[in-house]
Amino acid sequence: MRGRRHVEAVTDVNLRLAPGTCLALVGESGCGKSVLASALLGLLPENAETAGSARLADGLDLLAADERTLARTVRGRRVGLVPQSPAAHLTPVRTIRSQLEEAVRELTGARRAGLRAAGEAAAERAAFPATHLDRHPHELSGGLAQRAATALALVGDAPLLLADEPTTGLDRDLVERTVDELRAHTHDAGRALLMITHDLAAAERIADTVAVMYAGRIVELAPAAAFFGRPGPRHPYARGLLDALPERAFTPVPGAPPELGNLPAGCAFAPRCAAADAHCRAHRPALTEGVACHRA
Repeated sequence: MRGRRHVEAVTDVNLRLAPGTCLALVGESGCGKSVLASALLGLLPENAETAGSARLADGLDLLAADERTLARTVRGRRVGLVPQSPAAHLTPVRTIRSQLEEAVRELTGARRAGLRAAGEAAAERAAFPATHLDRHPHELSGGLAQRAATALALVGDAPLLLADEPTTGLDRDLVERTVDELRAHTHDAGRALLMITHDLAAAERIADTVAVMYAGRIVELAPAAAFFGRPGPRHPYARGLLDALPERAFTPVPGAPPELGNLPAGCAFAPRCAAADAHCRAHRPALTEGVACHRA
């Protein structure tokens, strides 16, 4: 809600994620990607409303679960989270080592004698340097805070991992190492990964499926091989995202996304689309055969 106005941040999203696979959710800032992740773990503001269902493989509906269930049996244990703003999720008055050791103790039941080694192993998985384990969050760069948050998220080996911009603030070598670790955590171990990212190169490296979100809706859903290769994206916005990459046309998508509380009547992308016509501007397209576009 914005004041007394109802804002639909995410609408008509229908996704399925199998064990051992990664779905990359991509799109510009403000399109609703992080709202979706927060909704799954019950982390939305108190005045937010949710509808529909989000079921784990064991049948638990995350959207219907109460706070006690989410806190005691879901977060970290059945669903892990790499947050978009890691510094805000790290305890400011405790060292990274103590936070990792607490996570290991709570999520794995490890005894005191093995906590130090287990915490260091978790840090190593996320390429977090051992020399910084005894530092506090405010002593870390943004990239180090990101790696610390990733290490915490991997501790519980949750069957489902939500990674919200896990490569933010990392140089390319660390991006590839982080992505490879996430791949090992999911593909190699039979876990599922929902990766929310602006980094299409990272998505291409790990994703099995790509979902493109625009103005709170999925506008394209495709196998990663087809999306990044041939035949390529079918929605003009998805094509624009790829064309904006330096290794491709390096041409940004013109214009800016609309406010979620003030969407146009028809296709939300129509004001930015060179191919839009009167029908596009008057009628909102449904997601049909993996694409929501009248002209696809």
